[in-house]
Amino acid sequence: MLGVCYYPEHWPESMWQQDAQEMKALGLTYVRLAEFAWSKIEPQPLQYNFTWLDKAIDTLAQEGLKIVLCTPTATPPKWLIDKFPDILPVDIHTGQVRGFGSRRHYDFSSENYHRESMRISEVMAKRYAKHPAVVGWQTDNEIACHDTAHSGSENAKKAFQTWLKNKYANIDALNSAWGTIFWSMEYQSFEQIELPILAVTETHPSHQLAYRRFSSDQVLKYHDDMVAVLRKFCPNHFVTHNFIPMVDTQTDNFALANKLDFACYDNYPLGRTDLFFANTDTENFSRYMRTGHPDFSSCSFDHIRGISKGDFWIMEQQPGPVNWGHHNPRPLPGMVRFWSWEAVAHGAATICYFRWRQAAFAQEQMHAGIKRVDNSKSIAWYEAEQFRDELAKTGFDLSAKVKSQVAIIMSTENQWVTEVERQGDSFNQQRVEFEYYSALRQLGIDVDFISSSNDFSKYKLVVAPCLPIVDEDFVTRCKASNAHFIFGPRSGSKTHELTLVPNLAPGLLQALIKVKVSSVETLREDCSEALMFNSQTYVSNRWREELIECEGVDIVARYHDEQAAVVANKQATYIASLTDIAFLKALFVQYAEQLAINTYELPADLRVSIRGNFGVIFNYADKAQVFSSTNHIEFVLGDGNVPAYGVSVFKLV
Repeated sequence: MLGVCYYPEHWPESMWQQDAQEMKALGLTYVRLAEFAWSKIEPQPLQYNFTWLDKAIDTLAQEGLKIVLCTPTATPPKWLIDKFPDILPVDIHTGQVRGFGSRRHYDFSSENYHRESMRISEVMAKRYAKHPAVVGWQTDNEIACHDTAHSGSENAKKAFQTWLKNKYANIDALNSAWGTIFWSMEYQSFEQIELPILAVTETHPSHQLAYRRFSSDQVLKYHDDMVAVLRKFCPNHFVTHNFIPMVDTQTDNFALANKLDFACYDNYPLGRTDLFFANTDTENFSRYMRTGHPDFSSCSFDHIRGISKGDFWIMEQQPGPVNWGHHNPRPLPGMVRFWSWEAVAHGAATICYFRWRQAAFAQEQMHAGIKRVDNSKSIAWYEAEQFRDELAKTGFDLSAKVKSQVAIIMSTENQWVTEVERQGDSFNQQRVEFEYYSALRQLGIDVDFISSSNDFSKYKLVVAPCLPIVDEDFVTRCKASNAHFIFGPRSGSKTHELTLVPNLAPGLLQALIKVKVSSVETLREDCSEALMFNSQTYVSNRWREELIECEGVDIVARYHDEQAAVVANKQATYIASLTDIAFLKALFVQYAEQLAINTYELPADLRVSIRGNFGVIFNYADKAQVFSSTNHIEFVLGDGNVPAYGVSVFKLV
């Protein structure tokens, strides 16, 4: 199904009916409304104006369109800020109040904002609970975007102190758990504890991790309470949220999605590729600046499918150049259709394009839409039509599931630990996870992202690129599983309080694989050394661990000095160094053969994804490339000679 994000408040009412008719003609089903409309809905305290929204909903409903409404809480109006100034967050990097004039200008620790958010959500839910065209709700908008999970406010400090008191009960327990004897940081009461920001140099790592956990809990409480309001008054509507990339939320994303019917993702391949590569990898940015990296959007799709526990939506699909990247290239012709197919292949049930018409004013006037500001149709219109028709022609089964035999364990806590204790500037948890993922995808292997508490029973291979904190329950479930586990460096190295494990890394994982890490060194990214595997030379760089007491294991790969770099037994593998994708691909090929996991020999920039009985091939290259398969397949769109920037679809027979 297809949909669009629409802002009737930006356009004369005289345009609404034609818009609705054209949406229907384009084959759209859903229209998202009102996520930034609080000042229009409530221009003065408790003085509501729903006339315009009622009219817009009814106009769209007359054409058979279904409405997804949003709580408008991402943009508190000026009168509310003036009434309750403590709503504004405080920047943790400067200590300055982050003022009105943009969006997401609120503090999750402001009780005033919490109350007002629930109030406006309840007012809207009550009004539209029984409207026949309203079928669902989106909470807020891109929660925690723009680095807003954290605040350095007095409200946040007091709430953090209460959170610590509830967690540790007495101050001596906290001092002992954190090790505050270091640098004379012992506390005599919880009221003495500041936020771990704006200090002379680095603040205590246990303190920092606690603050991140607290901040995540504040986001969760706010969001869960909003979901509860919508559930109470709209029990027959679905409730969802439009996530940004997992790394940006600074929140436990599995918990954040837990109370939703399904999760959504806002897909901007070019803007995200620019942010990911522009300052560090000019070659890749140039190569993919008009297509997006072959594995970047798919990684986010698999992330969102993982936290969604099944189907997900794309609530915002990039239709052309955006306005918020460091640089904003135009997509190559065909890419909007290409990205739509990519989302569907990875499990999307619905694709909503952002936005219906390009805005003529304000911050996003350079952000493209399905229609241009003069109301003419942009190229995205015709590509959405093409995708619509191809989806119908192929009979692609949107009820089918992606069935992966390989999983990657992800956790926001992994990210927190590696951000708090960098140790080496070249270690970036997001990039490490992405390298493992990209290696698997280059072999045509479909991947699930799971939490460490997930059931492992349906997987043959479970990969943890970086899992610093593990518990006994996790180890017990690993032991009981038939899967093979691959652990990357740093895994099992820290306690829950971010202190060193007493028996050396990988700590509790020694119950799975008997090996110890005696020391760690970090290197500049351009200082690589040899990694020997199967008589071939690969790369060891950035993070290197020295392994000792390797008992009952095979040495799979060695450093340049012949010391063990990768060790394995029947149940687990431990990789002690960061490396390159070439090595990871070679290693995964070996395990895929041993575990009977299907792989493909794919040319560079060619990818394949399987959903149910359908397979979709994506060619990110500027030339045609050939896809070959040992499976029995029948093409229903295109063929095995996939054109440049093209898509082919086949059925397994």
